[in-house]
Amino acid sequence: MSKDKSNVVLVTGATGGIGKSIVNKYAEQGFTLAIADKNEDEANKLANEINHNGGMAMVFYGDLLDQSYCDNLTSEVQTKLGTVGILINNAGFMSRGDITQTSDEDYELSMKINVEAPFRLIRASIPLMVESGGGSIVNISSCWGINPGPNHLIYCTTKAALAAMTKCLGRDHAHQNIRINAVCPNEVNTPMLRTGFEIRGLNPDDAIEELNQSVPIGHIAEPEEIADVVAFLSSDEARYICGSLVEINGGKAVY
Repeated sequence: MSKDKSNVVLVTGATGGIGKSIVNKYAEQGFTLAIADKNEDEANKLANEINHNGGMAMVFYGDLLDQSYCDNLTSEVQTKLGTVGILINNAGFMSRGDITQTSDEDYELSMKINVEAPFRLIRASIPLMVESGGGSIVNISSCWGINPGPNHLIYCTTKAALAAMTKCLGRDHAHQNIRINAVCPNEVNTPMLRTGFEIRGLNPDDAIEELNQSVPIGHIAEPEEIADVVAFLSSDEARYICGSLVEINGGKAVY
């Protein structure tokens, strides 16, 4: 989308591995960043770095488990920075295990972060985008939401829900000049991935090197490689892409 419509980008989960790369990508392009994260210290650090380097960023601290925070976030950003022209639903939670290993807490947390929060943020954003002439929304789903992998029942289920939501929304709001798409990464070299290896008693560096050998392109994705595609999807170069699920997998399919 054109920056003359709105220069404000709202990113959730902005201090995580992918989130930080997305924030930095848009900052490099001259956008104003609304940084949404529950880690206030890391969010302030990220915003300060951007502002110090001549960009513009503001922190909107809160927890996506709070329905009121989700419902009011985009209007708060509009009041302080301007209408959100680009919304990136990046925050996510991964629960591992088959159904017999999944607790009610795992289920509820995953659904609230991965499905309900994007739903609420998009529902609140669309009327504001319509008033300003349009916008772009990019959801971070997963290859595992398109072709489920083993022993990640809740994660696959929630990412599949987000993928279906994206396709429905893309169709429903294209006529309002709002393009809604999703990127669907496979493994990405993030702290969340490394923590998962540590929980299982594995050395993260060794585990990632083993994963690299399973990818036809030679390595699992770096966060910057996801951010590049996110920024493309929200740009005018992708003006005819709507309701699409873009897999970013280095040629490695999920079976």
